[in-house]
Amino acid sequence: MKEALFFHREEGNAVRCYLCRFGCHIADGARGICAVRENRHGTLYSLVYGKLCAEHVDPIEKKPLFHVMPGTMSYSIATVGCNFHCRHCQNYTISQIERGAPITGTGRSPLEIVQRARDTGCRSISYTYTEPTVFFEFAYDTAILAKEAGLSNVFVTNGYISKEALSMIAPCLDAANIDLKGFSESFYRDVVHARLSEVLDSIIEYRRQGIWLELTTLIIPGLNDSEAELQGIAQFIVTNLGIDTPWHVTQFYPTYQLTDRPRTPVETLRKARDIGRAAGLNYVYEGNVPGEGGENTWCPSCSALLIKRYGFTIDTNRIHNGACPECGATIAGLGI
Repeated sequence: MKEALFFHREEGNAVRCYLCRFGCHIADGARGICAVRENRHGTLYSLVYGKLCAEHVDPIEKKPLFHVMPGTMSYSIATVGCNFHCRHCQNYTISQIERGAPITGTGRSPLEIVQRARDTGCRSISYTYTEPTVFFEFAYDTAILAKEAGLSNVFVTNGYISKEALSMIAPCLDAANIDLKGFSESFYRDVVHARLSEVLDSIIEYRRQGIWLELTTLIIPGLNDSEAELQGIAQFIVTNLGIDTPWHVTQFYPTYQLTDRPRTPVETLRKARDIGRAAGLNYVYEGNVPGEGGENTWCPSCSALLIKRYGFTIDTNRIHNGACPECGATIAGLGI
């Protein structure tokens, strides 16, 4: 347990948390919407500091980040809890906990995480699986040490962090994959229990802070797969983030509270990819369908095949010093 950052004390020993965009008003003895920040007599505490529920060495491609040090490994960590309550969460067993539930996890210090990352040959640390915003204090302390050790830091996030918190960690944060889960307020209200407008504002703020961005949209049949929504996402990326921002359109499979929906047809993913490319995006990828060909990176200038992938594995990488070997065009990314 550690005293939290980003809260104000209010009357009656209540507090207002402003770590994320929900801005929870938390009574004495209660927890916020994330279920892992608790008010104890007018002081807000993080209950998950140093308590990991997941700790793995993953390919950076699994985040998914296709334009950040391709082919390298990322030390990936999480604690329990999330500030979203997505009906289709694939990690619901660790993200969706009861507000009064005991907090479990393996004890780790930031220094231990950095040392383990280096010992396993990782080039980065990813704060992932659940929502890194809700274990911000631990992520921040770890990210500082990681940066000093020459490691990159990555957030895999829902994009609901407050501007104040993002500004604090931005100097240590190299890249982020943000889930843009749909493009209607009704979808965010009914399926995610959040606000689309806040996510869009946050995405723009990440870009303004100079953090490399890739976006992911899990396409759910009948809920967020309309041509209008997909075109809206593509145009938002082009207008606000630029044509070199990768967009991952990924296949949904039935899980948690959305078991009545079918898997996303590959044809729908291809339609989304075509929409993104027609809007001007240089890099649109199909996810969760290995072997279908939508995972490869092609030169946006001469259409040469640059990176051939199967799932999270790179078969061939022809990019040389950040450029296409055929025409010399620059390929966007970090360490690519």
